[in-house]
Amino acid sequence: MSEGNILIDAEQLSRHLDDPDYRVLDCRFNLADTEAGRRAYVDGHIPGAVYADLDKDLSGPIQPDSGRHPLPDVSTAAKTIGRLGIDGASRVVVYDGDNGSIAARAWWLLRWLGHERAQLLDGGIDAWCRAGEPLSQVTHVVKQRCFEARPRHGMVLTTAEIAANVETMSEFRLVDARDAARFRGELEPIDIVAGHIPGATNLPYSESLAADGTWKPQAALESVWRAHLGEDRRAPWSVMCGSGVTACHHVISALLGGHTEPRVYVGSWSEWIRDPERPIAAGEG
Repeated sequence: MSEGNILIDAEQLSRHLDDPDYRVLDCRFNLADTEAGRRAYVDGHIPGAVYADLDKDLSGPIQPDSGRHPLPDVSTAAKTIGRLGIDGASRVVVYDGDNGSIAARAWWLLRWLGHERAQLLDGGIDAWCRAGEPLSQVTHVVKQRCFEARPRHGMVLTTAEIAANVETMSEFRLVDARDAARFRGELEPIDIVAGHIPGATNLPYSESLAADGTWKPQAALESVWRAHLGEDRRAPWSVMCGSGVTACHHVISALLGGHTEPRVYVGSWSEWIRDPERPIAAGEG
């Protein structure tokens, strides 16, 4: 799928709701209330959508040395994707509340598993409602399909790689998608340690969004990444966040802006701080 086909708008999606090759995933989720997304789905969702839970469907079990949202193992992920009614021929549309911060993880997970036919609903369900499109309260039941995973392990940056090269961190060009106050260590509402990985830089994922939660135009995203990464669009780089979720937002933003796709540090901050011997930094970085 080309960068120009990453996003889909409400009008485009509405024309395909009865298409059997389309599968719509509702990915709404609230880190502070993990059942809020499912309740929102029950209250009203895009017709035909099925619910994909960040903790249960888009992540693996938390381990003593993992972050808050580790990747599921490949076989489990393939079974989950199949249970959601997706196979290699499916065209998948993912959405969340508005800003794409959770839906981007579903989009990236499918990409990691080798599925290229996924799009993100620009502006999420809020944009869908603003367009006057209907909502449904019918829980859609889908037939399980056989999804064949072709994982791309090179898309993932690991803690071991970073820890072994912490003195030359600049080579990773690691961009942290958390908000600036969390990156600087001024507050930490989720994890037990505040700060950031030494050598990482900060660009909050919200910088890619317009005020209404839709994505900024391609030219604006190109400017955002040129200002942060420089003129060389081919140099390797990486992204992270608190637990490997909003980092995926940066992947989409970069591709839309014409930059090389970054590797994702899935473990991110919540995994890095599992070992108190690993260095941390505060301030601007």
